[in-house]
Amino acid sequence: MRVLLVGAGGVGGAITRIAARRPFFEAMVVADYDPDRATAAVAALGDDPRFTAERVDAGDEAAVAALLASHRCDVLLNATDPRFVMPLFRAARAAGATYVDMAMSLSRPHPELPYEECGVKLGDEQFAQAGQWEKEGLLALVGMGVEPGLSDVFARHAADELFDEIEEIGIRDGANLTVDGYDFAPSFSIWTTIEECLNPPVVYEADRGWYTTAPFSEPEVFDFPEGIGEVECVNVEHEEVLLIPRWVDARRVTFKYGLGREFVETLRTLHLLGLDRTDPVTVPGPRGPVAVSPRDVVAACLPDPATLGERMHGKTCAGTWVRGVKDGRPREVYLYHVVDNQWSMAEYGSQAVVWQTAVNPVVALELLATGAWSGSGVLGPEAFPARPFLDLLTAYGSPWGMREQ
Repeated sequence: MRVLLVGAGGVGGAITRIAARRPFFEAMVVADYDPDRATAAVAALGDDPRFTAERVDAGDEAAVAALLASHRCDVLLNATDPRFVMPLFRAARAAGATYVDMAMSLSRPHPELPYEECGVKLGDEQFAQAGQWEKEGLLALVGMGVEPGLSDVFARHAADELFDEIEEIGIRDGANLTVDGYDFAPSFSIWTTIEECLNPPVVYEADRGWYTTAPFSEPEVFDFPEGIGEVECVNVEHEEVLLIPRWVDARRVTFKYGLGREFVETLRTLHLLGLDRTDPVTVPGPRGPVAVSPRDVVAACLPDPATLGERMHGKTCAGTWVRGVKDGRPREVYLYHVVDNQWSMAEYGSQAVVWQTAVNPVVALELLATGAWSGSGVLGPEAFPARPFLDLLTAYGSPWGMREQ
């Protein structure tokens, strides 16, 4: 397997550190718009000859396809933000390469009823091309991070081995992470966080299909394992709700994120001031007017999450809560994966949230390389058997857990 990794930021850098310990691939080309960032990611690995650095604009489909061809890469792993999903998705297909991402094509709210009906859903643009990928015998494995990704694998595992009937699947994400020296410092990309938290959340019900609610709706307190404790979680737009019902039979699917009230109020303020917008606004500059995206300004004013590891303390938990019936009796479980920031920093030099996101696509690549996972079309993690993934994740030194509720 020869991999083109596009994006050498926090998650991309963590991917290289995790992959460097595994023998399943022949080469990994680390490409970024900023060549210094790609070079630094490769240099941090020492003298591993499998890794090389390149510069590429993720929005330039022809350049990406040419880079895939010049390095004979048969896989494109997308570690950029969701704005670049579609150009990279199309470039991979044009080059005849397998495509893997951790977040899907962007949504657009319903123009008249944003908090009742779906407009363009997450992943719709990708699924619209599923027939072409399948016809050409190519695979696009979409949503293969931690959430979406591992959370979807948990849903498939629950359906295969733990339940006869599933009433509800609820992704529940929470943490007790703190960052020294900052009153507000998101542990993941603020651009992506704004996108998913301020868009209308999507809920799935078997007798209704997909529908939307208001941001931060239906708050609940969820007790997270391994000392994290109770965290208030709210509805947030996320890919699992769009992916799981395609392959797993469940009457209801939700995603709730443990943001905390202070974080929610900060996001609401950004929205109130229009600072969550992506359309450029014109501002004065020393050489004349300049067009800038308000959301990009917010991101530039906050610390890079990848650099916060030394200041972070605590744990992050991603998991899938499932309620249903097994052998005629009600059952309720929480399948989860916890990463302690102290461990991930000591072991890999990556903060917990980005490391937890990064490990899952590497596990998936190894399953594809060995043939344990295979297929064609546009497929989510639920389309593949869960047990090989969960076993290999444990073999990577990062075990998962299950709690009977």
